[in-house]
Amino acid sequence: MNPLELIHRYYPVESLRYRILTDHSRRVADKALSIARAHPEMQLDVAFVEEAAMLHDIGIFLCHAPEIGCHGTAEYICHGYLGAELVRAAGYPRHARVCERHTGTGLSLEMIERQNLPLPRRDMQPQSPEEQLVCFADKFFSKTKEDSEKPIAHIRKGLARYGEENVTRFDRWCKLFLGE
Repeated sequence: MNPLELIHRYYPVESLRYRILTDHSRRVADKALSIARAHPEMQLDVAFVEEAAMLHDIGIFLCHAPEIGCHGTAEYICHGYLGAELVRAAGYPRHARVCERHTGTGLSLEMIERQNLPLPRRDMQPQSPEEQLVCFADKFFSKTKEDSEKPIAHIRKGLARYGEENVTRFDRWCKLFLGE
């Protein structure tokens, strides 16, 4: 599958949101691919990782985030499951799961209910190694500060605001994917 074909259905090529989405997604894909290639023992589906990384944020245009050219009505935290609905409707359920499960380090049903998040009441934590890898790689890049990769300490600090379980999961992924 060609993820840009699906992106083009929803994003005018000349728009700010297209540039931000595709630039961010390309950086995430490149990071994820670099990690996947460094770990052949994991037998990751590299083609799927690249496609899913390119699509993981496809739902941002449905959210209100004017700083990145998105003028939808949903809260930004909804972009994952909204994007998953688009990708699932296009016939790619495996890719849709990455969209739905990449927010933070994933959102448990308990976390969604405890924080009364405006999300469907279901578990949205990455399960497969490929889902985890795309979610992990995404943490290193901002959509608004496009020029550099975030340091691990900065990522940990940001995740800590949403609960220690996020930091714990991220630290496990650092060990798994980076050996740190």
